[in-house]
Amino acid sequence: MLLTTLITRPLAVALLLAARPASMAQDAPAPKVELPAPARGGGMPLMQALEGRRSTRGFADRALPAEVLSNLLWAADGVNRPATGGRTAPSSYAKYPVDVYVVLPRGLYRYDPPGHRLVAVAGGDHRAEAGTEPHERVAPLNLVYVADLGRVGETPAPASREDWLSWSAIEAGCIAQNVNLYCASEGLGAVVRVSVPQGEFRKAAGLRADQVILLGQSVGHPASR
Repeated sequence: MLLTTLITRPLAVALLLAARPASMAQDAPAPKVELPAPARGGGMPLMQALEGRRSTRGFADRALPAEVLSNLLWAADGVNRPATGGRTAPSSYAKYPVDVYVVLPRGLYRYDPPGHRLVAVAGGDHRAEAGTEPHERVAPLNLVYVADLGRVGETPAPASREDWLSWSAIEAGCIAQNVNLYCASEGLGAVVRVSVPQGEFRKAAGLRADQVILLGQSVGHPASR
């Protein structure tokens, strides 16, 4: 029986956000974790969030609430136009090749925007495979943006692999900035980085040859708070 059938969704996500003892580090996470519905109202005015946006490289070892994770992922790349499947971040030809991998102390997941849920990739704490600096391994949430070039398919105009890599990098940058602005609005810290150990993360996430790691981003409560 899945974990999410036994307890409420916010509690299920909260348990996944929390670190587990080393003896339980390799327990398999629930195959799919339904996130709470995102809160689409409120927040800081845009200009104030822009003024507050900055990079944070010191994080408190404190889990993010389930509702915060839900809101953050929806802000990052969630579906904001259900009728068309459009998202909060733009994508060339609406192909959406960039996947957001969610690295929590409890497991490694992929965010599924249409279902607004986490899809399990691997159990255990993989923060060491998601970043090279000590602060990245303390942050309760690490995001890794991966371009899946295997699903771009046909486009109205000819497009090369280099084109799609460039367009995917732009898409990932837009997603990361959405996260930055959400974090500024909510008093959280975040930093965008290229320090993702390519070989280690590829192995942990089981990436194929046509999946390309673009960026990493660490998120959490600033260490001073």
